[in-house]
Amino acid sequence: MWSCVSCEMWSAYKMKHKGLISKVVPVLKKDGSFLRNPLVITDRYVEDGEVVYGEMVTGDAAKAAAATVKATPVSLERLDAAVDEIVWRFANLFPGCLIKSIDGIRAKKKLFWDQSKLPNRHWLAANMMGEAFLGFGAFNTRKITGSDVVDFIALRQAIAAGEPMEPALYEKVLGKPQEQK
Repeated sequence: MWSCVSCEMWSAYKMKHKGLISKVVPVLKKDGSFLRNPLVITDRYVEDGEVVYGEMVTGDAAKAAAATVKATPVSLERLDAAVDEIVWRFANLFPGCLIKSIDGIRAKKKLFWDQSKLPNRHWLAANMMGEAFLGFGAFNTRKITGSDVVDFIALRQAIAAGEPMEPALYEKVLGKPQEQK
């Protein structure tokens, strides 16, 4: 998981709860039954007044859940069935109505994209050479360093001090390689 103050990795269950996806299908199959992702809270909605459904489990529960995931076979049969259901539904809609619906959804997105594509493109290019570059690097090297966290405070302090974005700065804010066992 890539960690930063402004970013958070959401589980599929949290994304469904927020309306960003339409369905979550379990793929872990143990003794003929499908299990929901044990790394995610799916058995309760509120805890101490806070919504916890879709949040990641922590501590010893996370270690036990990771062991369960590792030991449980994956079966994509329910995922295949869910995809087949969606394809069948779309295949049986009136073709003209379907494309009109898709275009209607895309129109608003396209309008806003057209209004903001130039500054967004420049921001994306700058971000991919800075914080996002570091974040993806931290994510990709977490098995080597044991950490997927970037020290963004140290990064901002270094930038404010005029340090150039170069490997020496990256080394300062990324996790250090662990000793081989």
